[in-house]
Amino acid sequence: MPSTRSILKLMRPSDWTKNSFVLIAFVFWAANGVRTASAETVNDKAFCTLLAFIAYCLVASGFYCVNDALDAAKDREHPVKCRRPVASGAISVTSAIVIGIVLLVASMLIASSVSTGLLVTVVAYALLQLAYNFGLKRIAFVDVGVIATGFGLRAAAGACAIDVRISVWLVLCVFFLCLYLGFIKRMCDLVSAERAASTWKSPAGYRGREELQWLLSLSAVMTTMMYLSYTLSDHARGLFGSRATGLALLTPLVLVAIHRFWRRANEGSSDSPLDALRHDRVVLSSIAMFGVLLGVVLFAPAAREALDAVFLHETSVELHGGQGLTQ
Repeated sequence: MPSTRSILKLMRPSDWTKNSFVLIAFVFWAANGVRTASAETVNDKAFCTLLAFIAYCLVASGFYCVNDALDAAKDREHPVKCRRPVASGAISVTSAIVIGIVLLVASMLIASSVSTGLLVTVVAYALLQLAYNFGLKRIAFVDVGVIATGFGLRAAAGACAIDVRISVWLVLCVFFLCLYLGFIKRMCDLVSAERAASTWKSPAGYRGREELQWLLSLSAVMTTMMYLSYTLSDHARGLFGSRATGLALLTPLVLVAIHRFWRRANEGSSDSPLDALRHDRVVLSSIAMFGVLLGVVLFAPAAREALDAVFLHETSVELHGGQGLTQ
């Protein structure tokens, strides 16, 4: 009988922070909703978002269990992954699979209690993970693409939970950010194996640092471009008005975090993006500042007034016949 500690380790609760992408839709809805909707509606949507978050924590943990069971032999060759509960022998392969199935069923029951749309996203995520575990994880680029798609589904799930539509720009921004972080994880695995002189090889067959550096460069550029495209889109302008300009001004903080993740992965300072998130002060500071300033831009009336006073907007140009460009 596996210990409670081993089961919790198998479920990887420290990785549940990844499911915070489920919260995005509520945060952006609340930017206007707290002023236009009733307190009951706000509380209702917040509770549905919480249930969606829990559902995705459970479905993700369920697949961590299944994945560790299937990869146990390979993980024993890796200097870090060998400490996982199944690879180390703390939990049997059969027990890990049973625990995983129980978590998957619980996740779908919770999702179905919220909405059919949320249940559909959870089922789609589960099918995607099955395809990943039974073959797609062994195909370079496709493996990380599948993981990033799973995060896109998380963002869409948050919208389904509160019955609002989501911008395609936001989904693509999440996708490319997670694509970047997925390649960071691959780089971390590779550097860890190199430093330990391990015989471990990437299951997807990445050919070394040069290939991963190219993929990281591509996904970093796309992440930045998608974030800017979203903040400067008509959709964002329609929802947030001048506050969309404030979102665009947070781009430097995004770039700081992107660079720091890259540096730590290449130095072998982190075993994963989450490790960097927990221990790197620069990453923590940039993300904390982004979160605080995001809240200020979206919810503080004074921020909107300041943005209106400082920055030229399309409506201003139309009213002044373009003269505002030189004033």
